[in-house]
Amino acid sequence: MAKLKITQVRSKIGTKQNHRETLRSLGLKRINDVVIKEDRPEFRGMVHTVRHLVEVEEVD
Repeated sequence: MAKLKITQVRSKIGTKQNHRETLRSLGLKRINDVVIKEDRPEFRGMVHTVRHLVEVEEVD
């Protein structure tokens, strides 16, 4: 199964509470944090919510 490399590139300061909680659920705490998650609809939806704060790459 494919994986997603998710990197936080912008600060969560000044964002909505929902966006801060979504970043925390993804495992991102600060700028330049990186997590690897499975490419599943649940994670795609979370990334879509905070797409302006993160960068996503597909990895094998």
